[in-house]
Amino acid sequence: MQMNPYLIFDGRCEAAFKFYATCFKGEIVAMIPHRGTPAAEHVPQEWQDKIMHARLVAGDNVLMGSDAPPDRYEGTRGFSVSINTDDPTEAERIFHALAENGEVRMPIQETFWARRFGMLVDQFGIPWMVNCQKPA
Repeated sequence: MQMNPYLIFDGRCEAAFKFYATCFKGEIVAMIPHRGTPAAEHVPQEWQDKIMHARLVAGDNVLMGSDAPPDRYEGTRGFSVSINTDDPTEAERIFHALAENGEVRMPIQETFWARRFGMLVDQFGIPWMVNCQKPA
């Protein structure tokens, strides 16, 4: 079994996934707009080129997402996407990449459980936690 975050955007999914591909050194393997699909008839004309489904692969990790039409977009509440790495340098790199034009909620730093931990909301409104645990 594998669990994958599925992020919903306000029309900026394509830009977000291009940004995440850089942050996570991943590859976008799907970027499907509504236009030309059976879903096209369910969204307004101005929404045809917005993303119905996106998929990013970074190593063994998968991040998926789509754009929600304005009347269905609810924003982000009650969750954070958690990134875990064993390398404090990589934790720092990912944190600072995601924080570009975003809002840092807790600067990345050492904590009682982690060599590095930080929290932020990225420029697309997605909350993230970056964690590099201390060895057991």
